[in-house]
This record gives sequence, structure tokens and C-alpha cells, in this order.
Amino acid sequence: MPGRLPTKADFPSSVNLSVTPAPSAQQPTNILILLHGLGDTNASFTKLGQQLNLPETACISVQAPAPLPFDLGGFHWGDDMIFDQNTGEMDMDTGFKASGQLLLDRVIRDGLVGKCGYKPREIVIFGFGQGGMVGLQAAAELENEELGGVVSIGGRLPSSLSLKTKKSRTPVLVCRASRASAVTDSAVSKLKDAFEFVEIKDWKKNGDGMPSNRDEMMPIMQFFARRLRSMKGVPAGSVELS
Repeated sequence: MPGRLPTKADFPSSVNLSVTPAPSAQQPTNILILLHGLGDTNASFTKLGQQLNLPETACISVQAPAPLPFDLGGFHWGDDMIFDQNTGEMDMDTGFKASGQLLLDRVIRDGLVGKCGYKPREIVIFGFGQGGMVGLQAAAELENEELGGVVSIGGRLPSSLSLKTKKSRTPVLVCRASRASAVTDSAVSKLKDAFEFVEIKDWKKNGDGMPSNRDEMMPIMQFFARRLRSMKGVPAGSVELS
């Protein structure tokens, strides 16, 4: 039996998320979990899920649990907040124990698998920056099972994550900028130590950012086409993002 469409009631009230049904009231064969970047909210990724319009796929946009200080608005996934004294920017890599538990235990294990009847293989994660780091950590920590996949835009494995002796079978696609990316070559090496299947896509841009054109979006849509369980395929028009 396929899983059913999740509702907010399937998750703790402390987890702020939105659910976007599959297009045309289709039965959702897959779940795509969307994880925003540092300083954002889940609203922008709720819109992203609607734009992607993936067949037989319901989207869940999860909001990071920790608000930014000083009434800045937006949220972050880290256990701590550390600012670079030279640039004034927040460090992305400050540990993700709380966020990891929220995603892996509350959203995936308890909600999607336990209450809604999905298998981990039917769950794909898409994350940007810090959100990508949380998604990669969840996949690496999932014992003896594989997710449908993880797409991380400019997010690497957290430095605090201890690698297991057995590599995860969850396929991973990491997109990074060709210049000034947070995903360094050493970060790629750690990814390949943690996962059996790692694909790295270098975008010709300075600094990590969300896909901004068809060429950058294409490998992501191809990954979805391979990993999402759908009889309908990925609509050609869905690679266009406004």
C-alpha cells in the first residue's frame, strides 16, 4: 500500500512545516522534503515545491527550529550561533544535533514512515546551504536503510558528524559554485567516505546560490527523474523556475 498524503497533524506542533499535495490530486507515491537555507523561512521553499510540480510527489517544506537573533527574521538550523569576526557572517557549521533529531526522528521516522506509511526509499530531501547540511546528516545517520536521495545546494556534511564504517546507500547530488563554494574538495572527499553514490555538479558562478537557469536546474530534475517513483515522468516544463 502506498503512503497517504501527510497533514500537519501527523507531526508535533513544535515542527513548523507546510504540506503541498501532489499535482492534480494524484496519490503521492513520493515525498520531497524541502529545507531552506540560513536566515530564511519555509515559505520560500513552499513556493519552490509548488513550482517544481513533480508528478505523484507531495512536498513538505520544514522550517528551521531556531530564530535568528536581534529580530532579524528568518531561522537557522544550527545548535549554536557563531559570527565570523572578520566578515560578520554567521558560521553555517555549528552542529545540527537538534535539527537532525527533528528531521530524522520527528518528520521522517515518526511522521512519514510511522504515521503516513512511507518507506524511506520513497522520501527525497532537497536542501540549500545549512538545509543541505541537515539533509546530508540525516541520510548519513539513517541506519541500514536508504532514502530516495538527497540534493544539496552548497551544503556539505557537518564537521561534527562521525562517519560510520559502512557507507550509506542513499544517492547524493551536490551542486556547488565553481568559485568560493562552501563545498570544498576536502568536503567532497568526506562525502565520498560517507556515501556510496555521490555526484558533484559545478556551476560556473561565484558563491553558492540557488539554481538560476535551466542549465543549473537540469541535473537536479534528472536526479529527481531517476529517483522519484513515478509512472508519469518529470514534466519537461517543470525545469523552468521563476
